[in-house]
Amino acid sequence: MNTPAIPSVKASARTTGHVTTAFFVLLLTLHCQAWSAERTPVADARPLMISALKAADGQAQGVLRGELADAITQRFAATSPIFIDVTTEKRYRQPGCARLKVSFWQEGVRLPNAASAQSPRQQTVDFGINYCLDGLPPKSLQ
Repeated sequence: MNTPAIPSVKASARTTGHVTTAFFVLLLTLHCQAWSAERTPVADARPLMISALKAADGQAQGVLRGELADAITQRFAATSPIFIDVTTEKRYRQPGCARLKVSFWQEGVRLPNAASAQSPRQQTVDFGINYCLDGLPPKSLQ
């Protein structure tokens, strides 16, 4: 009895590399979507700064949305949304005031005109700010 021959499938290193790359891009996309789903969408960092000031643990997380976020993501050919993390570094005596660390970060960023432009990577911008619930700086840093 003759059994039909099963055609062999040969994957070249190039094909395998493309499949592997596509798989990792898919995983990164799903991972970023999961992060986005758990984060508050915001047009700027201020709502997160207020949330961090009010939170018992002094933290808030969000994802930047809107025209500005879309323009930045497109400009840097990034593979994720722009994430924002706010943490409280120090609470001041004045109620509702603290030193906050605000971090904007994004995966898969390609910097233009840079030697690393072909290698996407995570980029982060951190800054500190003394901020109060009324939107003003504290009267004292005590």
